[in-house]
Amino acid sequence: MELANYKACICEGAAESAIIDILLNHGLLIFDREELIEEEVIRCREGKKFEEKYLRKGFKDKISVIRILDSRRENFKISKAYASKVDVINVVTAPEIEMLIILNEDKYKDFKKSGKKPSIFCKEDLKMAEVKSYDFVKNYFSNPIVLVTAIRKYHEVSKVPKGEYTLLDLLR
Repeated sequence: MELANYKACICEGAAESAIIDILLNHGLLIFDREELIEEEVIRCREGKKFEEKYLRKGFKDKISVIRILDSRRENFKISKAYASKVDVINVVTAPEIEMLIILNEDKYKDFKKSGKKPSIFCKEDLKMAEVKSYDFVKNYFSNPIVLVTAIRKYHEVSKVPKGEYTLLDLLR
């Protein structure tokens, strides 16, 4: 994965933001917080809004936009004027980021049998009502080694299409 000097890391939800913040805070990603636009994870799903808020600042070099999302179908449209200045890299966490918790809890087989969405399984079967909240995820994965282990397990059980990136690809 080739990244430009300027980087923007966009997370779909609070849980994804917490995971990226943990990894950034412990220097576990292939980029550092200081390399990010405004040195923070961005919560902005629309290309147009991102363009208006960040790209009009006049960056001289190309920008790598690293999107952490669970959908393979979500488009990130940027106007032609900026298309050549932006390299969009989608890091897919399908079906959902909550899979990291399921794997960490060693409940993958139970989850597969349940037929539920990962977030519902976490709420109903694991009794984790706040599974989508930033604070819950940040506390749950307070040990970054536990998080990295869950990311590795997730990569092993996922059927990753050729050319698609996962969280494992972002680890140092």
